[in-house]
Amino acid sequence: MSTFALAALLNFSLLTGGSATYADAYQQATTGDGRPLVVLVGADWCPACQQMKQTIVPQLQQRGSLDKVAFATVNTDRDSAIASQLMEGGTIPQLVMFVKTDKGWTRRQLTGSQSLEGVEGFLASGVRAPASHLTSREVRPVSAN
Repeated sequence: MSTFALAALLNFSLLTGGSATYADAYQQATTGDGRPLVVLVGADWCPACQQMKQTIVPQLQQRGSLDKVAFATVNTDRDSAIASQLMEGGTIPQLVMFVKTDKGWTRRQLTGSQSLEGVEGFLASGVRAPASHLTSREVRPVSAN
């Protein structure tokens, strides 16, 4: 197998294997081990969304940065009902994170194209921050039903 074919296969497996459905990620975050729920909301026609999905997300997976979160992608065209409930503002991509605290859930987001380091910092802050240090407003993740 050529190096190119192997790289393409690895990239495809990372793109398809690491991204659960929203319902799966929601279930894992709300009934599992307390992982933050992280959702990439975007569209196929959006260049910044595709850059996040095809470049940043596979790099995050390779580095293990998504191991401590329940991660999913939501397409604004195919899953418009759930996307509209998750999004704040109309700009995509949006990386939305729900973190369970001792007082309930908090919501944070990154909007627009982001660097690998920026996304890693965003994810790490939700995983390691004590609940008392989260300043986002209280909110509940959108139900997967």
